[in-house]
Amino acid sequence: MEKLRRGFEHLLWGSRFIMLAGVLFSLLMTLSAFFMATVDSLQLPGYLDDYARSDLPTEERSDLRAQLLTLIVKAVDGYIVTAILLIFSLGLYELFMGRLEVARDSQVTPQLLQSSSLEDLKERIAKLLVLVLVIEFFQRAVRLDVNSAKDLVLMALGILLIGATLWIGRLNLHEKH
Repeated sequence: MEKLRRGFEHLLWGSRFIMLAGVLFSLLMTLSAFFMATVDSLQLPGYLDDYARSDLPTEERSDLRAQLLTLIVKAVDGYIVTAILLIFSLGLYELFMGRLEVARDSQVTPQLLQSSSLEDLKERIAKLLVLVLVIEFFQRAVRLDVNSAKDLVLMALGILLIGATLWIGRLNLHEKH
């Protein structure tokens, strides 16, 4: 019976290696998000060339400015998603496989590999996701046609809710430390 128990424990302990698939697919998603953000960034020079034209009518310049800001925000958003996925990949590896020996002497290790538990990793990712949502809201707000006072009030309410969310998140951060 003892031998069976030990065999089962070895099997159970070895099952953590299935998380390698999660690490690898997270890394593939990281590369995909990086590629998309970079493609968005590479579109900027074409828009900037048009924006710099002196003969561009005011309304067209305003529309182009909104497109540029949206593209910039989309690229920033993409790089933040890339960072989230990379932190997730590294965190999963460290939690289930062990310390990354190659990262041991790096100066950036304390900033990237701070996850001591799954709860820690979820908290770090949640903070970055809130940032992504704020950026998404900003991206949509820039493109929003404000046609009435109601539109303006709803946008202000959205901004107020975002501010409250960030404030509450900051309070929770200070309570833990």
